[in-house]
Amino acid sequence: MKYLTAQIAFLLRQRKAKRNIVYLLRFVAVLVGLVLLYSVVFHYLMELEGREHSWLTGLYWTLTVMSTLGFGDITFHSDLGRAFSMVVLLSGIVFLLILLPFTFIQFFYAPWMEAQAAARAPSALPEQSSGHVLLTSHDPVTTALIKRFVAIDQEYALVVPDLKEALRLHDMGVRVVVGDLDDPETYRRLRADRAAMLATTQSDVLNTNVSFTARGVAPELPIVATANSAAAEDILYRGGATRVLQLHQMMGQALARCTIGGDAVSHVVAQVDEVLIAEASAARTPLVGKSLRDNRLTDLGVSVIGVWERGRFEFAAADTVVNPHSILVLTGSAQQLQNYDEAFAIYNQSGEPALILGGGRVGRATARALAERGIDSRIVEQSPDRVRDKARTIVGNAAELEVLEQAGIRKAPTVLITTHDDSLNIYLTIYVRKLRPDIQVISRCTHERNVATLHRAGADHVLSYANMGSNTIVNLLKRSRILTVAEGLDIFRLPAPPALHGKPLAESGVRERTGSSVVAVRSAGALVINPPAQHVLSEGDELVLVGGIDAEARFRDEFAGE
Repeated sequence: MKYLTAQIAFLLRQRKAKRNIVYLLRFVAVLVGLVLLYSVVFHYLMELEGREHSWLTGLYWTLTVMSTLGFGDITFHSDLGRAFSMVVLLSGIVFLLILLPFTFIQFFYAPWMEAQAAARAPSALPEQSSGHVLLTSHDPVTTALIKRFVAIDQEYALVVPDLKEALRLHDMGVRVVVGDLDDPETYRRLRADRAAMLATTQSDVLNTNVSFTARGVAPELPIVATANSAAAEDILYRGGATRVLQLHQMMGQALARCTIGGDAVSHVVAQVDEVLIAEASAARTPLVGKSLRDNRLTDLGVSVIGVWERGRFEFAAADTVVNPHSILVLTGSAQQLQNYDEAFAIYNQSGEPALILGGGRVGRATARALAERGIDSRIVEQSPDRVRDKARTIVGNAAELEVLEQAGIRKAPTVLITTHDDSLNIYLTIYVRKLRPDIQVISRCTHERNVATLHRAGADHVLSYANMGSNTIVNLLKRSRILTVAEGLDIFRLPAPPALHGKPLAESGVRERTGSSVVAVRSAGALVINPPAQHVLSEGDELVLVGGIDAEARFRDEFAGE
């Protein structure tokens, strides 16, 4: 009943709806008048034939004839009466069977359905809205971003110009608002001046329009926009964007960070203050075949927080056994990681170039990022138009064995698959893993749903546009409180909850209850990296934790009420 009342109230607030209801009432008034007139004429003609009927009978006869039911229990005997019957019948067909349904649908039913649709996909946010994030596109990046927002309980609204598309997304559980992206009034209705951020992931041209339009309405609004080129980045900044993301460049750098490069030394993948998170290959080192307890890496000052096994991350325990394909996730200070490197730099060395399959924007960005790390690379690209460095590019189909052998697949320490086609990336991953079971395979994917599939295909690391873009936007929103270590693994900072005050880390149950691991504690201004199990937490301490994408939400839920 409340829903029906709300729908009626919404309908009556619309000027067009009010006008349509007036038209409908006018038609009904004409129809009622016509029925009453025919009933009077019916009595007059029946009296001429010498018969008398009640007024209710006259109304009954008129409605049965106009509705074409014609029961035949009351009929005229004269030609004049029969002619009148035909007039009533024909007018009934026109008014009741044609005009009434059309008028009802046009002036009431259709507006009613529009009102219901509008209620599901509103054109404005409540007046009191604040701290929300505005999105302009439903693409892989924003799909992953919405999942993150739900996990951290962040309010958002997706602006959709088309009502049908808005309703489709609403039915999928997305919070949508109908509005034109280039209309300043849209951003006023969305309370852009009180929003926490506007993230636009459309084309470069449309992103510029959105940024410029929104900036005119909300001068202080943080605006994050994606760009496909350096030229577009400059224009977007001039158009009002406060941060521009070149995702292909970021993807290339992220892929390069995951590259072991054929050695056994640690490679830093993330940093929070003085805390460094690094990855190191265990292949062909003395670590293989022994547990972490037996390897005694803590003697070097580093802590192993987890192990990647063919793309699957597992938190480390004392009895975790290091396998030939294990990639250790280490945490420590710069000096502690240097101690590790000095112990293992002599192992697993390779001077062969890494192999990049795909010479598009991401592939070229990956090659540049590898060069900055001092790692040589070779690109395999099928289209000659994309070749920029002929000396380091092999033109051919990466799915052909001859092309891969020419590129050096038999000796390369790492293969990076960078095409934009997820299906092709899965195919190439399976193929490369069959040719070289011992090689490191890193793949890019577009859609988040294909991450697990690529891991099953044999990829050691998978990075997606969706997660990378969404994680970056969340990092900007939370002022770097959350930082992505790798796909599906984040590092974040939270104050020590009252429930843990006075407890040593060994008794906190953080890992068991939240799926995250404490890698550092800031206490009284001092940062303790890899704190010992007996470290006691105090009021005012800040924890640095590593865990899955939902670890922060689980931490809050577990310790909020204690």
